[in-house]
Amino acid sequence: MNDRNFITLKDLKVYQLARVLSSKAWDVYCDLNFEQKKIMGDQFIRSMDSIGANIAEGYGRYHAMDQVKFYLYSRGSMFEANYHWTSLLFERKIISKSDLEFINAQSKDLEVRLNNFISSTRKSIKK
Repeated sequence: MNDRNFITLKDLKVYQLARVLSSKAWDVYCDLNFEQKKIMGDQFIRSMDSIGANIAEGYGRYHAMDQVKFYLYSRGSMFEANYHWTSLLFERKIISKSDLEFINAQSKDLEVRLNNFISSTRKSIKK
């Protein structure tokens, strides 16, 4: 493979966006008290960190079908983290509206890019 055509994991936009979300989630998690961390925070941070972790694992897989499987896991973790845990944290007045809006905006961008990334990887299987 020609090295000039290879994109490293750190240069992959979907991975970069996942890391931004993970960093923001860590900031939120660190502000939680012990009880909040145990009730919701642990699951929130695990699901948010799982987005990037599954992208990384999929990107490291040799076969495109394996890659797609992990990218889909990443997509599921993104939905869990954003549409479930983040919204619950906001509803329970644990995070601010600005935190919610930041996470939602980043998640929407990541969702589109991750869906396109999954589609392009699937197309490579059909070639």
